Amino acid sequence: MNQVMRAAAVAALALAPLAFPVSASGSTTAGRAGIDCPDGYVCIYPEINFGGQPWVRRAVDGGVKDLPSSIRDRGSSIRNNSGRTARVYEKRNYSGRWACVTRSGGSIHDLRGYNLNDQTRSLKINRNGCG
Repeated sequence: MNQVMRAAAVAALALAPLAFPVSASGSTTAGRAGIDCPDGYVCIYPEINFGGQPWVRRAVDGGVKDLPSSIRDRGSSIRNNSGRTARVYEKRNYSGRWACVTRSGGSIHDLRGYNLNDQTRSLKINRNGCG
């Protein structure tokens, strides 16, 4: 019986790293949602808390007057890993309600607080501040 319990304990310890992945820095990532947004990009996610496959835009390429159908009216969170500010708008051509995301790691984890959840239609990226 002791050998069976020992074998079960060894198996559990061997599988533990698969259950709770650890990043290179040593912190667990089990509770972390979503796919990281690369440096120099603005990422719009289809789910709150940066979940799902993001639509990514290189900041130096500027804004988009009408987002592609893959994210249009589907954005629920946004992350900005660029040196520019990013504004997401509810309508085409940068009009209607908007939310601004500060540069260099700024993010909005839930666009419901801005009445913009699933209402993203255009994205403006520029060098001006959010004010």
